[in-house]
Amino acid sequence: MSEEQQLPTSLDPSAYEPGAGETYKPVVPDHMDLTEFTWRAVVVGIVLGALFGAANAYLGLKVGLTVTASIPAAVIAAFFFRIAKKSTLLESNMVQTVGSAGESVAAGVIFTIPAFFLWSASDPASDPGVLKIFILALFGGLLGVLFMIPLRRYLIVKEHGYLPYPEGTACAEVLVSNQKGSSKAYLLFQGLGLGAAYQFLMHEKLWQFWHKDAGGTFRERYHIGLEVTPELLGVGYIIGPRISGLMLGGAVLGFLVLVPTISYFREASGMGFMGVGEIHGNYVKLIGAGAVAFGGIITLIKSLPTIISSFTAGVKGLAAGGDGKELRRTQRDLPIKGVMIAAAVLALVLWLLPDSIMPVNLVGAICMVIFAFVFVTVASRIVGLLGGSSLPVSGMTIATLLGTAALFVALGYTGNSAKYAVLSVGAVVCIAASIAGDTSQDLKTGFLLGATPRRQQIGEFIGVITAALVMSFTIYLFRADIANGTLLAPQANLMRTIIDSVIGGNVAWDLLVIGGFASIVVELLGMNSLAFAVGLYLPIELSMPIMAGGIVRWWTERKFKGDERNERRERGVLFSSGLIAGAAFIGLLAMIWVASAEKIAFIAAARDWLLNLSDGLGGVWPLIPFAVLVAALWWRSHGRMKEEA
Repeated sequence: MSEEQQLPTSLDPSAYEPGAGETYKPVVPDHMDLTEFTWRAVVVGIVLGALFGAANAYLGLKVGLTVTASIPAAVIAAFFFRIAKKSTLLESNMVQTVGSAGESVAAGVIFTIPAFFLWSASDPASDPGVLKIFILALFGGLLGVLFMIPLRRYLIVKEHGYLPYPEGTACAEVLVSNQKGSSKAYLLFQGLGLGAAYQFLMHEKLWQFWHKDAGGTFRERYHIGLEVTPELLGVGYIIGPRISGLMLGGAVLGFLVLVPTISYFREASGMGFMGVGEIHGNYVKLIGAGAVAFGGIITLIKSLPTIISSFTAGVKGLAAGGDGKELRRTQRDLPIKGVMIAAAVLALVLWLLPDSIMPVNLVGAICMVIFAFVFVTVASRIVGLLGGSSLPVSGMTIATLLGTAALFVALGYTGNSAKYAVLSVGAVVCIAASIAGDTSQDLKTGFLLGATPRRQQIGEFIGVITAALVMSFTIYLFRADIANGTLLAPQANLMRTIIDSVIGGNVAWDLLVIGGFASIVVELLGMNSLAFAVGLYLPIELSMPIMAGGIVRWWTERKFKGDERNERRERGVLFSSGLIAGAAFIGLLAMIWVASAEKIAFIAAARDWLLNLSDGLGGVWPLIPFAVLVAALWWRSHGRMKEEA
């Protein structure tokens, strides 16, 4: 039996233990150098990145949401190389590393770039063209990957266990469970099948036998909601009860404290009625954006000592000319000195490019680099805590736009050209943060599996370059539908409004400051302010199902002890990973699905009956299938364990 055939078929239990990063035993040990970076892995990854990126671009422009591509890419990679002969675990990991970049670039692009097309109705000169979109996407993506390189040892290794990186851990479980001879893969594929079937029956673009939202509003002020989706339940189990609870705490403050308080004082002062959604959008969301921004700054300050030591160690290692201790294979990053030079060159190029391509002066170029570094750190920390589906890229972009626009106004730089420059800065930072979140998850997967960080980082650069090229053409094809409102592009509309407001001298700074002090209070109480701030910013509908998953894991860890607890927890993580993967697959397929329930009469009739039932029960009906989902997760982590090889 070869060394590769003797690899473990599950992650080491320390994969879930806090503080075990330096002693963690990866699936592929340091001394084993398996085939990893191959052209077939890169090509398959590029194709998957293009497909996922295009699908997410349309989905985001239509409804303002994207779905993660890392786990679907991992599942496809595992399936593809299971069929192919002479493939390795690390080669499959390289496919998802390259392929997941497409979705991340798409998210950053669609949240910002469409604002140029919205301005083009009154000023045709604002049309960016394919070349400018490509440069913004490329430079943002490159900065995101570059800045994650010196952060890897701190966020991925030193903070191991404290930052679970749910999608990254799920990807590792997907890949390792699919190895030949693994009998644990059935848990993953059971979850995948149930998640896919559930999403297919619920998705509004498919059969929609029930609505995805449950709950309601009471006394016109108090709102409790629950998005009954399998991916959020799975994420909650993976991140655990502590982080889930902090996130729900932020949501409770937003929807059950701030919204009713603002509503009460508006009515008491004789102001017009404003619903829960309007109050959240006009007040609480800005408070949440301020909390996320301040929480990010706090995170950066706390991370600075380790970040500085990582830079120092990298530079000293280069200066020693290789005389120092040889790093283990799983610790080798791209050179820190090269990262610093590349970042400086990118900033210089952004400044020197002609205004027709990049209307950014020296101040704008400096803002790009500074904000990108800050929010790359923030993005990685957030996805480490809560997962990519909870990454508030739009909140970080709002903070960037506010800071850059305020600086421009203070320097007397106003008018349309200033608006376009501010949006260019915001686009680069938004894409950098989005890519950083994806890169973090990929590096976490590689850390758990035993991949070589340097090779993964090269794969990330390839994925960014190809995804930027695909996205620049894709988004430009949709420009007419964006301008005429056929595609709503909700985030881009928000960005345009913010820039117009700040440049025009009308923005609610007090709300942002309130959010900042909320983050400071949470930190003073000894809790993680970012998890709380994200819950405050996002709708409560997202925090509730995440908490449900966290509670199932809490009960699992409370009921069982020792090795059995580790085994039960791993079973739940595998099943949860399948739920996330199945739901994500259907989310992508729904955007290209040509058939619909209306084409089959009896299905349409059944769906209408169930939706009427849902409406008649006041939103209770969606809780029934979701309860089945929760019960399935509970059973897979608590039920009788089958003998496994």
